[in-house]
Amino acid sequence: MVGPTMTVALLSIGTELLRGEVANSNATWLAEELTLLGFTVAVVETVPDEPEALGEALRRLGSRHDWLIATGGLGPTSDDVTAAVAAEVTGRELQCDQDALAAIEHELEHRGQPLRPGHEKQAWVPAGSELLPNARGTAPGFLVRLSRAAAFFLPGVSHEMQQIFREHVCPRIAAAAPRTSFQICLRTYGAAESLVGERLSGLEQEFTGLVLGYCVRGPEVDVKLLVRATSYAQAREQAEAAARSARERLGALVYGEGEDTLPRLARRLLREKGWRLAAAESCTGGLLSELLTSEPASDFFVGSAVTYANSAKTALLGVSEEALRGHGAVSAEVAAEMAEGARRALGCEAALAVTGIAGPSGSSSGKPVGLCFWAVAHPGGTRVEHATFAGSRTEVQRHAALAAFDLLRRTVS
Repeated sequence: MVGPTMTVALLSIGTELLRGEVANSNATWLAEELTLLGFTVAVVETVPDEPEALGEALRRLGSRHDWLIATGGLGPTSDDVTAAVAAEVTGRELQCDQDALAAIEHELEHRGQPLRPGHEKQAWVPAGSELLPNARGTAPGFLVRLSRAAAFFLPGVSHEMQQIFREHVCPRIAAAAPRTSFQICLRTYGAAESLVGERLSGLEQEFTGLVLGYCVRGPEVDVKLLVRATSYAQAREQAEAAARSARERLGALVYGEGEDTLPRLARRLLREKGWRLAAAESCTGGLLSELLTSEPASDFFVGSAVTYANSAKTALLGVSEEALRGHGAVSAEVAAEMAEGARRALGCEAALAVTGIAGPSGSSSGKPVGLCFWAVAHPGGTRVEHATFAGSRTEVQRHAALAAFDLLRRTVS
């Protein structure tokens, strides 16, 4: 028997979301965070910046759910109407919160900007609401009661919303979470969603309360194992048992768990081994380096060479004219020489290299768009792999970069 659930409604506010001008990443992020806390997200809705549509959604969702989290519409422009509509729905007046105004003035002073009427507008919130300070921007959030629901209104700027959620929303709602569920996310690489699902067929029937979810992120597939039970301890025990079984079924396809990524795993493995890394890139144009340095990497990552032209491959990496003439720039031989050249030039224990045809042009006889080769040079030798990736230029580049990191993790581990 599964314990009681408290439902959460997510409301995304913004005409730009409905026009497809901005991806609704806030709802995705919030849904995952709330699920991990133990809440059930019952509905996700999007409404335009129109008072009538927003008011109807707030009344309806506020009467049906325990919690409502609304994002967007708290900015300085005329189409930001969320605070005014929330005040109308709750029968309160809008008032200028002096603490909020002081915080806005302080933030603008730090930026070297003057206070404008639009900025001052962001300090106006429904009377009696609880302010949720914004440490990363000018628009504060606020908490107000909407019929059945405790309603949190947060800015739509993602990093500001996430900060307010962690600092001010979580402490207020965490204790109310049923805590009768537990979720584990397994990260996989190297197989399509259909194959991953096939290998896990029947797993839900083996574990009481288990629900499997799949999330495709380009060439990666996340497997989410959510268990609901009568207690948190029981749910966690069942989820961990199910995850062990899933790992056995998926084998080497599983590279990590939770917030792991292939670049993050590469960082960890290199640090554990005490190896320094160099990179040589052609078709990825610096993406390997970008992914590696999205988090601190100076303790192991020495540098990279983006050698787009053949002359650069020869001058900077020592790739032989013989390999380029005999096999072409997109070949196993050139990928290997690029990796070995980078390792030699920068004096590292390991080096990654990628060469390929990202498209949409550049194909030739026997070498279609999407064909990529990647290599890892290390003290034990050089490993090269290849594949032909489908998708846009950006997608092919990302496929190739992640494939290189996957080869690196299999080489170093």
